[in-house]
Amino acid sequence: MLTDEERHDLTKYRVEKSRHVFKEAEDVAKLGYWNLAGNRLYYSVFHMAQALLLDNRLDAHSHSGLIHVLGQHFVSTGRLDKAYGRLISRLYELRQSGDYNDMFEATEEEVKPYFEHVKRMLDEMQSLITGISEQA
Repeated sequence: MLTDEERHDLTKYRVEKSRHVFKEAEDVAKLGYWNLAGNRLYYSVFHMAQALLLDNRLDAHSHSGLIHVLGQHFVSTGRLDKAYGRLISRLYELRQSGDYNDMFEATEEEVKPYFEHVKRMLDEMQSLITGISEQA
């Protein structure tokens, strides 16, 4: 069991990691690595969602579990827009395909539109985290 201070520090670390991974997505997109950009977009959302769950004393033990808990406690309750529930699910599918499907190659047209949506989702999730300033 984490102390309040440990939970706050780990939450802050996950927020910072999320922002760093989003920057990685931007950087690899400039190089045209769209599978990798999709992967990094998913993980930027994943790390912010982990921070949000931790801040709310919630836990998930898998990627699909995290998506479920986020949906149950934040999307279904209206604290996050339903579009964000669909977005994290789509990003998860994109990451799975890019990482594990030999015949899949993401395109710029497929991945690039997600950047603005992911940025808004990160900002929204971060605004729900107590004691962490916007874009820490």
